[in-house]
Amino acid sequence: MPAIVSEVLPDSIAEELEIQTGDIILSIDGEKMQDMIDYKFFCKSELMTIEIQKTNGEIEEIELEKDYDEDLGIVFESAVFDKVKPCLNNCIFCFVAQQPKGLRNTLYIKDDDYRLSYLQGTYITTTNLTESDKERISKLHLGPFYISVHTTNPDLRIKMLKNPNAGIIMENLNWFKENEIPFHAQIVLCPGYNDGKELERTLKDLSTLGDSLLSVAIVPVGVTQFRTDELKTVDKKVAEETIKIASKYKKVCCSDEFFLLAGKNIPDSEYYGNFSQLDDGVGSLRTIMDDFDCIELPKKINNKLTICFACSVAAKKAFDYISKKLNKIENLKTIVNPVKSTYWGKNITVAGLITSEDLINSIKNVEADYIFVPSIMLKPYTNLFLDGNSLEYVKSKTGKNIQIIQNNYSISEIFDFILPN
Repeated sequence: MPAIVSEVLPDSIAEELEIQTGDIILSIDGEKMQDMIDYKFFCKSELMTIEIQKTNGEIEEIELEKDYDEDLGIVFESAVFDKVKPCLNNCIFCFVAQQPKGLRNTLYIKDDDYRLSYLQGTYITTTNLTESDKERISKLHLGPFYISVHTTNPDLRIKMLKNPNAGIIMENLNWFKENEIPFHAQIVLCPGYNDGKELERTLKDLSTLGDSLLSVAIVPVGVTQFRTDELKTVDKKVAEETIKIASKYKKVCCSDEFFLLAGKNIPDSEYYGNFSQLDDGVGSLRTIMDDFDCIELPKKINNKLTICFACSVAAKKAFDYISKKLNKIENLKTIVNPVKSTYWGKNITVAGLITSEDLINSIKNVEADYIFVPSIMLKPYTNLFLDGNSLEYVKSKTGKNIQIIQNNYSISEIFDFILPN
């Protein structure tokens, strides 16, 4: 994919230069760009020449002078301008392989690209990391990266990823250590494979990587009803054992789901350190509860109001905590309505996988003035759900006043609706 302009920011250099949506940036100072890494590097200049292909096919060359660190104000359609490095694994727990047909096309893409890991925080396995990739990472001293480790046992990792290159994970991680490249590690826990003693081995090996290892997140395997083979889910016993093993090691945190499955309270914020893997569900419930506790609640609102939180099943505990306190406000009634995933099956409990139809079925009989839905249920920068239906579609099917909470780690936005201007 070339460097196609998707948006020009207001009052930016790009707007002044009349760069438009659909234009293609061909080169900067005669250098073609592979990705946003190159773009950011080439833009660190006071004098530069940009070659642009306009939407009508004409080629323009623009010379400009700017401050060294001044951004051009261009948003691109993709973070990479050549082909995304594909995933060459066939992991036993791969979520893409557990999806039915008919969802958004982007949901079937399996990428394993170190550039997206650096730029967007996606996870890579390092099985397709080439020597030229390493040379570029080292030369530019990129980082941090997010690495799916799963296990450091070579034979087991080959078995779990179904890739003969998967066994050299510790060699690759030690390369990151030797080159002082920071990274976060992830372990998708699959009972019967990398739990128990194998988890002990993995965490012990990771503990040798020093300061380059920033954090380790352990998350439970997600199993949908579309799986064609049997893979065990994490139960209460496995969750308790995993929490116990993880507690022996620094920088290691279990995701919130482990504590819910084990029937334990969500840990205090100290457990999560700097919350470095929030998007992996590690500390997200604690974050939203702590943020709520910082809000000064009114004792009363002027008019009677009923609000509903259409949250995920996994987030119910946090919203029950929030609801209990909100219901102390005079004239305010709060309902917590966790959305069950009939589409994926009972084992999928996170908000990011809720479909429009599951949301419709969950809220159609709820009586509330406002129904609040987290933005993570929608595709980023759109109003589309996982199954391709829009927010307007859900509103038309339910007749409900649905409001999107943009910040997935705070509910402070709801007070714009609860409190008078």
